Amino acid sequence: METLIKYSGIIASVWIVFGIYIASIFYPNYSHSRQFCSELGAFGSPTKKLSPLINNYPLGALFVLFGCYLVSNFSAHLPTVIIGLMVIVHGLCTWVCGYYPMDADPYTKDPTRSCQIHSWSGVIMLCSFIIAPAIVVFSSYYSLPIRIVSLLCIIGCFYFAYRLKLAFKAETVPGVHQRLSYGFQILWLFVYSFFVLG
Repeated sequence: METLIKYSGIIASVWIVFGIYIASIFYPNYSHSRQFCSELGAFGSPTKKLSPLINNYPLGALFVLFGCYLVSNFSAHLPTVIIGLMVIVHGLCTWVCGYYPMDADPYTKDPTRSCQIHSWSGVIMLCSFIIAPAIVVFSSYYSLPIRIVSLLCIIGCFYFAYRLKLAFKAETVPGVHQRLSYGFQILWLFVYSFFVLG
């Protein structure tokens, strides 16, 4: 159990890639380029029950475990404790996003309450993994390489979030930009996890 907790950040970073891919296999004609990851668990989706079981719930647990690891093992360093809390928040919101599905049509003008909760939880998830690497960037406690990687991941996340907004408005390939935007956040977690273990 101790090993699982210690490496939970790395495991989560890898799990999310395979989890989304596996769920998509059971969703006929699912498009990774045109559809959001959350559409795998949306109302009416053929993987509505499967996707949260293999993605949101185990991923949320892994995020929470890694956040707790940071808080307990670096309790003397406030910036790292705050990073740990942000990872825990990310995990809790991952659970919320799994429990409250988005609507089948992401372009609906009148989203359900469940979809609104899902969307706001997604916003909090985004913010938590912006705040965490930003703390690394501005903390002299961390080495220059990890601070540079953290900055690049923030820039990459914002850039593709902007591209996502444009692609969503044009109804083209928002799935590509969503994956790249969140991918930079997961890349940060992966690199940071190795750093704190190192």
